[in-house]
Formats: sequence, C-alpha cells, structure tokens
Amino acid sequence: MLGLDVYNAVLPHDRVGLDEERAFRASTRDHAALLARIDGAVAGSALAAILPVRPERAFVLVTVLPELRGRGAGTALYEATSAWARDRALDVIETIVADDDPESLAFAQRRGFTEESHELGVSLDLTRIEPPIVEPPEGVRIVTWAERPELARGIYEVTLEAEPDIPGSEHDLVKPFEDWLAHDMQGPGDRPEATFVALAGDEVIGYAKFSLTSAQPTTGHHDLTGVKRAWRGRGVARALKATQIGWAKAHGYEELRTTNDERNAPIRRLNQQFGYRPSIGRIYLRGPLA
Repeated sequence: MLGLDVYNAVLPHDRVGLDEERAFRASTRDHAALLARIDGAVAGSALAAILPVRPERAFVLVTVLPELRGRGAGTALYEATSAWARDRALDVIETIVADDDPESLAFAQRRGFTEESHELGVSLDLTRIEPPIVEPPEGVRIVTWAERPELARGIYEVTLEAEPDIPGSEHDLVKPFEDWLAHDMQGPGDRPEATFVALAGDEVIGYAKFSLTSAQPTTGHHDLTGVKRAWRGRGVARALKATQIGWAKAHGYEELRTTNDERNAPIRRLNQQFGYRPSIGRIYLRGPLA
C-alpha cells in the first residue's frame, strides 16, 4: 500500500490519482512523504511540504487507517514531520482535517492545534437537475480557455485581484505568472476546455475552472471562481457557474463538489441558489511541532 492509498481510503470524498499527487509535490518548494507500519503492515502516511504561498510554515497531512488508530502511528508521523520541519527552520505546522472526523480533530487539539478557518463543503447532484440557463451581463460573453489560449495573462490578472480577497487567503503570497501557469492551470487535473473565461470586449473580467481527477471520474471539483472587483455583483460569477454546471452535466459528470470559507457569503449564497447541498468540509488548523 502506498501513502496515496492510505490518503484515499481515509478521505474518499477527496481522493486523487497518482498524477495529481505527483503534480502537487512538483509545485512545492520542498516535500517529504512518509509511511508508518504496524507489524509490517502500512497503517498511516504523511506528506510534509513547504508551499509557495505560505513558505513560513510546514504544511502537513497525516492520515491513519481507522481500524489501526490508537496504536501510535499518528503520533510517530507527527513527530517525524515535526523533525522534518525543524530541520528547515520552521516552527509552525498547518494541517487539514475533514469536518466529519471528530477523532482526527481531537488528536490535533490534544497536541495544541487550533482552528484557523473552516471551509464548508457543498455538493450538487447533477442527475436530478436540468442545466441552468446561462445569462451573462450585457456586453459579456463566455468562452473556454481552449478556444482562446492567448488569454492566459488576462486570466492571471483576475487571479491577482481575486485570490487576496478570498477569506483565509488574505496573507498568501501570489505565485509568479510562470509558476501559476504551470502548477495551477496546466496540471493533470486542469483542462482548458473545462476552464471558462468571461470577456468584456477583449478584457478578461472573470474565470472559473474545475479540478478533475481520474480517481473520481464522475465527480467534478470546483476550483477558483474569480471576478475582477469592478465587475462583481453584476452576474458574472453566476453566468460562469451556470456554464460549469451545464458543461459538467453534458460531459457525463454526476456530481459537483466544492468547499468555501464560512465567511465567504457571496459564493456560498450563489451555490445555495443553484441547489448545492451541505457536504463534507475542511477545518484548517495551525499548531506547534512535536
């Protein structure tokens, strides 16, 4: 069993393929993957990384198979990733637990971790709806990035405005254009034909994209939906999301999932209006090294 197998077994709603895992590792400044064994059998895994957007802390994911918890695997992985972080002069760990997993949350809290933010999960059952009508504002049209590959710089300009305004991301560093293009837009889960761009004339004013994986062939995950500040509140995001829903249904997807910070009222309200229902979310925690 590989570390990815453990991760996918513990978090099936977030499971990813090997290509996506490799792409994530390639996007980090440094990383380490660890396994914990009990009596020779893999019991847990951990991934420690330094992310370009938050290089001052270690990002750590520890997963232990439910049937083997309480036997020291999680503690051993926490201690090993702490040593890895300490060797790199880092003294803070950021981690994520699913908000339907009180056991993992309690494990972290006993070690001094506290909640930084909470992303509420929602999902949309595409098998029970008709595609929504796409109604962009007057003068705005929506195209795919596949149709207009030269729009990459314009899409990046939207990112520069949108990402700092997302609750929980206010202090994140924004990647340089080439890094953003390679790791956020051209990874194995990114498809130009599934990236939708809102244009006013020749200006990119917004975009929305999916994160797709072979590990979940009938589920699409919403990635960033961003709109330039001057165009917000005018229906651009609604038109982009309606386009996404229609595309996903037409291409055989059965479900759409996303998580949004609980403070992000506009996108949560929009999702609710489209019929998204509560699902598994994520709790972001920050804590000390072991």
